[in-house]
Parts: sequence; C-alpha cells; structure tokens
Amino acid sequence: MIIIGEKINGTIPVIKEAIENRDAKLIAERAIKQEQAGADFIDVCAGTAPEFEIEALKWLMEVVQDATETPLCIDSPNPRVIEAVFKYANKPGLINSISEEGEKCEVLLPLLEGNTWEVIGLTCDNKGIPCDLQKKVDIAKIIVDKAAKFGITPDRIHIDPCVMALSTDNDSLLNFTREIQAIRALFPTIHITSGLSNISFGLPARSLMNKTFMALAIQAGMDSAVMDPTNHDMMGTIFAAYALLGKDKYCRAYSKAFRQGRIG
Repeated sequence: MIIIGEKINGTIPVIKEAIENRDAKLIAERAIKQEQAGADFIDVCAGTAPEFEIEALKWLMEVVQDATETPLCIDSPNPRVIEAVFKYANKPGLINSISEEGEKCEVLLPLLEGNTWEVIGLTCDNKGIPCDLQKKVDIAKIIVDKAAKFGITPDRIHIDPCVMALSTDNDSLLNFTREIQAIRALFPTIHITSGLSNISFGLPARSLMNKTFMALAIQAGMDSAVMDPTNHDMMGTIFAAYALLGKDKYCRAYSKAFRQGRIG
C-alpha cells in the first residue's frame, strides 16, 4: 500500500493555527511521526486564504523537507499554487491533484515532463463527480491520454474514482469496486487511490467503517490511500489484509510491523 500521510493540512484546526503562527516545531513533529510510521509521501496542504496560500505552502514544504527525507505530496485545489511552489521541492514526489476540472491538466502535467514525479487524478470534471461508471472511466482515459503527451506513464498516475459517502449512496463500495476493475482493465499498471474517510461521512463509529472499507478496497485492487499512517488500527488492517490476500509471503511484513510497534 502506498501511503500518503494526511496530517499536515490547513483544514485541520491545529495545523491552521500552526501555519498562522509559523510553528515549525509542531509541523516538523507531525512530519517525523508520519515518516516513522511508514508514509511514502507526506501531503502538505496550506488550506489558508487564497492570498496567503503560496507563501504558506512554501513554508510548509521547507519545514517538512528540513525534518524528513520522505517525498512531498504537494496539495492544493488551485493548480497555479502548485505551479508556483513546485520548484521548491527537493526531490520528485506527488502532485495532488489533476482532473478534468478547469485547467488543472493543462497547468500541472507539463511540470511532470522529463522527471519521475507522480500525480493523483480525480475522476471529476466541471460538472462535478459523475455517478455513472462509464463517465468516470472516460475521465480516467482522458487523464491518461493527456499525461502520455508529456511522457507520463500510467504507473505514475494514482486515479481516485472519488468514492461517495455510504450515507448518501448505499452502493458506494460496490460502485467503487466496479470502477477499480474497469480502470485497471484498461491500465493494469495504474495506481488506484482514495481519500478513504469519505466513505464514512455522516455515519457514527467512522473508524470502524473506514477500516472495513480499507480491507475491502485492498481486495478490490486499491493500492494507494490518503490516510493517517500513525493510526495503528488502520495500519494493522492494511498489513492484515495483505497477509490474508496472499500478498505477504509467510506474513513477514505483518510480523515485522508488529515487532516495530507499527501495529497491534
């Protein structure tokens, strides 16, 4: 599982306050904990007022890069913000995100030409998130085709089929599974990701729903997730699911994670 650590995001009140106060110690501590817990990328999202976002995101990047060696996931809903701070990354990482909404592909894909950067692609467009399976697959195909023009192969793309909240769509997981299967049939090497907590929005005992969704999504083929790597229960679910699905020979990764105190 490719883990994109989600704990440095300006929409989280404590992070918003840390950004406003330029509390580098708190940000660094969060970055280090995520790195130690096994994050493959550390998402940095300023989430501040638009007029301050570039400056705040640049600061976040500097603090996290000073504290860890883990590649960044540069995150903003505004592609021009990502474009502005892209040059401050010390090494290739992940861009979050492109879609068929606005000019996102046109602004961000050229940044990935001639390097090893990866990108998250959302299956939505200017009309929002489609409910139709074929429409989501069509958007994924458009993203892959546009990326190919810049030498970006499917294995550098993390497609997010945009799972809907189960509280509003009883077939949410079933649809998500069908979307994974349809996209993977076209692009076997592509990554499938999600902001997995979306599934439990509006429900009680959200952590229970999120863990169960994770296990079933892994079985369906999801291999990437925006999540909290310091959550031992969720990490345990991941390692257990891989072992149960025969993807962890002799349960070595599961046992190692337990010895390291990452699960259990």
